[in-house]
Amino acid sequence: MEAANPSSSQCSYEDYKETADWLLNRTKQRPKVAIICGSGLGGLADLLEEKIVFKYEDIPCFPTSTVQGHAGQLVFGKLNGCECVCMQGRFHFYEGYNIQTVTYPVRVFYLLGVSTLIVTNAAGGLNDTYSVGDIMLIKDHINMPGFAGQNPLCGHNDERFGVRFACMSDAYDRDLRALTRKTAKELGYDSFLQEGVYCMLAGPTYETIAECKLFQMLGADAVGMSTVPEVVDVAPDRRLRVLGLSLITNKVVTDYESNEKANHTEVLKTTERRTQDLQNLVSRLIAKL
Repeated sequence: MEAANPSSSQCSYEDYKETADWLLNRTKQRPKVAIICGSGLGGLADLLEEKIVFKYEDIPCFPTSTVQGHAGQLVFGKLNGCECVCMQGRFHFYEGYNIQTVTYPVRVFYLLGVSTLIVTNAAGGLNDTYSVGDIMLIKDHINMPGFAGQNPLCGHNDERFGVRFACMSDAYDRDLRALTRKTAKELGYDSFLQEGVYCMLAGPTYETIAECKLFQMLGADAVGMSTVPEVVDVAPDRRLRVLGLSLITNKVVTDYESNEKANHTEVLKTTERRTQDLQNLVSRLIAKL
C-alpha cells in the first residue's frame, strides 16, 4: 500500500476518505477523541484498553514517521470509557514532508468522527519563570513557517473540511483549557502547570541565541518544531475542538557565555521523568469530556 509522497502535491478528499474507510472497516471503535503524541510521549497510548494497533506503513496513503521517540502507529482503544485514537509518532516539516502531508492525519481523524483533538509536544522553555518538567497549557501560538507561506490551508480549499479563511484567535478551546486547569489542581499538578504561547519553527536545527531573544520579545513562552500545522488545519472554524500541551524538556540558551546545548537525547530523558504525570492529566481529563 502506497504511503503519501513527502514531495507530492496537495492530497485529495478521496485520499483522506480511502484512509478513513480502510480504518473504519478494520475496527469497531468510533473515536471521538484523537491524541497526537510528541517526542517520547507515545506512552499515552499504553493507557488505552481494548487496543487495536495499525502500523503507519500498513495504512493506505498514510505517511511514515522517521524520528527517534516516534513509534509510527495508530492505536485505537478506550480510555476511561471514551473511545480514542492515539497517534504514536507525528510528521514534521523537517522530515521532508510538505505541509499538507504533515497534517494528513488530522483530516483523517475528522472523517473518522473525531470531535476533540489533543496535541502534545516536547518544547524548549523560553519563559524565565518556567522550569524543566513543567507542563504548559497552550493558549495561543506563533506560526513562524506560516510567515513564509507554509500554511496547510494554502492551495485548493475543500469546504467539506472547513472554511477557507479560518479564525485563529480561539484555536485552543477555552472550555478545554479551563477543564485542564481544574483537573490539574485536583491532581495536585497546579505547581508545575503553566499556560502560555507556543512558537513553532520548521527545524531540525535548534534555536540560535538571537532567535530565542527574538521569540521572547514576541511573547512566546515555549518553542518547538510541531503542533501548529495540525492545529491550523482543524481550528474551530474547521470543526474540531483543540487542546494543546507542551512538556518543557529543556531551557533555551540565551547567554553567549553558556556551555549548555540543546539536544534530542536531553529532550527524551526529561520526557521520561514527567510522562506519568502528563498521562495522568490526560486520562483524568478525558474521563470528563
